[in-house]
Amino acid sequence: MKLSVNALSCAFAMAMALSASVGRSAEHVPAMRSALSADSVNAALNDAYNKYKDIKEGANADYIPALAKVDSNIYGIVLVTVDGHVYSVGDITSEVSIQSISKVFTMAKVIEESGPDSVFNNMGVDATGQVFNSIVAIEQYKGAEMNPLVNAGAIATTSMVKGNNYKDIWGAILSYYSDFAGRDLKVLEDVYQSEADTNQRNQAIAHLMYAYGHIKDDPLQATDIYTRQCSVGVNAKDLALMAATLANGGTQPVSGKSLVSPENIPEILAVMATAGLYDDSGKWLYRTGLPAKSGVGGGIIAVSPGKFGIAVISPPLDTAGNSVRAQKAIADISNALGGNPFAATPKQ
Repeated sequence: MKLSVNALSCAFAMAMALSASVGRSAEHVPAMRSALSADSVNAALNDAYNKYKDIKEGANADYIPALAKVDSNIYGIVLVTVDGHVYSVGDITSEVSIQSISKVFTMAKVIEESGPDSVFNNMGVDATGQVFNSIVAIEQYKGAEMNPLVNAGAIATTSMVKGNNYKDIWGAILSYYSDFAGRDLKVLEDVYQSEADTNQRNQAIAHLMYAYGHIKDDPLQATDIYTRQCSVGVNAKDLALMAATLANGGTQPVSGKSLVSPENIPEILAVMATAGLYDDSGKWLYRTGLPAKSGVGGGIIAVSPGKFGIAVISPPLDTAGNSVRAQKAIADISNALGGNPFAATPKQ
């Protein structure tokens, strides 16, 4: 199993390398920016919104008490092209906590600061084959065969962000997220407090990763910063802009701010592709081909490299922890707009 996941990660990274190059000058990659018409995008978003707005499947996460109280009727879709055009339908202003989607952007920050090998050599990039908060997975490989999108790898990744103290590290993370979203983001304090009161398992995970040498400093500080990053409030537009930045080779398509080096995008997307939707990551990739990341707050982001980033927020989750409506809507929209990076038309 490990060999097949590694092979998939490598193949996906190679496939993404060309698409991720959109962050470079357009004269070098004229074919990468495939224009989408406003009519086609609006039609795809409206069709998906109307098709799934009345479904009642799934339920809010309740293992974090504050999440059970979130309005389960929130449903918004936003797509942002690499050219900075923003399309939306539904509720795009209500905020939910970013939760595990945050893991992608902390991983991006560490890769930017210390290079992709820093992540590869510390907690690894393999799918664990276990649940996202598994302790068995840590014990099986002494914390070496994780990835930055499960809790053990994510807490270790957070511990790798550079800074002299808690304030410096947290300030750097929140500022980075805000740059992706194009506005100043804030922590939802009720969610943070609820998570901090119930994160004993994550504390144990952090201590194990510390015991095996994957966290070098205070594991409880790393856990608390990780808890805080998961509690950042975002709306569907914020998430779509964050996804579109990855689609655009690391440059925020509206502000024009470079946040990730283009050469680091393939590795980030490869981990998203193989581990982004918890235990259903393989099913998602099989059906859509899109690197994606879900969060138990109800959001999912997905990236069509060189084309668009898309986000949907809808809190009711399936048994794997992924938003029911978001999965269905993103799959339909991507299919309608040719978003699958693995799809190819035979040469005539």
